[in-house]
Amino acid sequence: MNILAIDQGTSATKAALVGPGNEVLGFAEVPVAVRADGDAVEADPEDLLGSVLAAGREALARAHLPADAAGAVALANQGESVLAWNRRTGRPLSPVIVWQDRRSAVICDRLAPAADSLSKITGLRLDPYFAAPKMAWLRERLAEGRGAALDADSVITTTDTWLLARLGAGYVTDASTASRTMLLDLDAADWSGQACGEFGIDAAALPLVADCAGVVGETAAFGRSLPVAGLAVDQQAALVAQHCLTAGQAKCTYGTGAFLLATTGGRSHAGAAVRSSTGLAASVAWRLNGVPAYCLDGQVYTAGAALSWLARLGLLTDAAEIDLVTGGMADSGGVSFVPALAGLGAPHWSPGARGAFGGLSLGTTRAHLVRAVVDGIAASVALLARSVAADLGAPLSALRVDGGLTRSAALLQAQADLLRIPVEVSDTPHATALGVAALARLGSGDSDSLDAAVGPVRPQKMVEPRMSPDEAADRLAAFDAAVSWVIAAAR
Repeated sequence: MNILAIDQGTSATKAALVGPGNEVLGFAEVPVAVRADGDAVEADPEDLLGSVLAAGREALARAHLPADAAGAVALANQGESVLAWNRRTGRPLSPVIVWQDRRSAVICDRLAPAADSLSKITGLRLDPYFAAPKMAWLRERLAEGRGAALDADSVITTTDTWLLARLGAGYVTDASTASRTMLLDLDAADWSGQACGEFGIDAAALPLVADCAGVVGETAAFGRSLPVAGLAVDQQAALVAQHCLTAGQAKCTYGTGAFLLATTGGRSHAGAAVRSSTGLAASVAWRLNGVPAYCLDGQVYTAGAALSWLARLGLLTDAAEIDLVTGGMADSGGVSFVPALAGLGAPHWSPGARGAFGGLSLGTTRAHLVRAVVDGIAASVALLARSVAADLGAPLSALRVDGGLTRSAALLQAQADLLRIPVEVSDTPHATALGVAALARLGSGDSDSLDAAVGPVRPQKMVEPRMSPDEAADRLAAFDAAVSWVIAAAR
């Protein structure tokens, strides 16, 4: 069976028609405009929906196959982005509040006394990154008359629920996405009345929490009516595609941000999910037949976004120019960069932190600045991997990587050097789409196991560390100190 897999991301929607052997038969990408102004990061909901429809239809057209080529639809989503909308009409009542938006910090400050109990329930730290603070902030803003009026048909949900409703597939989210809201009881993998109460959200008004693999509804948006059979957060979908199905396996996706996820497996004998003791988030990786599997994850909010920022400053044309500008230079000439342009996530959770260069001199060049940004991204991921190792009780043996920035040899080598383990580079730029397609293949009955649906992973290449352990440790220690300075400066 062919699966139409749609990856609705922050800056673009990608769609792939995925064949039975996980080959991409047709592909399309449609950009999405994101507006950033200080702590506000927004998008137009209709722009998101239009990009989903356009990308899906174009991917089918480019496959040059009969009109009924697809047998099911799968949708991956941004995870923590939210909007208000009318359930009866489907009309948006607000912009999309994108996951990078920090305005809900006021909600987090107010709920600080409940932070520990919320973390125990949900596995997440109280932070504007997650959906529930944004949902509470948006409801208060609209209730105050700053935007469309709310009524009995008004709801505030993550973007996947609105997209699925507009596609005709029902009022639903999946367990992995729900686990990113800060409203889900992580152990039960269902809505928590206590967490909803803290945020002033009516649990009864939230969507059904569905498995990641299984038919949740149908859509005729791409031609004939097709079952929607696979749902997941984009990062969990990539975890599936990278075949990180066993506890201790990890991947990192380098896109707008960099997201490291490590599979931890199912519930313990006591019925609990693994929680982090180092500040990482704990989430549902996938839920199949009502049974959840879990993961730990950490985030670098601005990876590709940091390089896009450099491009806006005129220091790069685009991210593809990284290696050309740095010219194979071994280091940044003493320049450091902390990629906190949208705050710091795990394990520091400092939403007020801001990016910073250090070690500048009259001899600093454009190449040094670009290289420092690359090294800062790699160092941030290395510190996340250190936290994962502490939580799992063993270091990672390898890191599987995907995403647009993996085209940079400089980034890959810096990452391997600082991690001190091999970096396995994905052979496909479509990991998220392939992962959610595998879930749909399982959910539609076209495969009898997740392992079989994903199929074998064949890395395009493996990058081995070259740097000495002592030098890697020194560089990470220096970066750690720079992060500490940035956090202190934000207080």
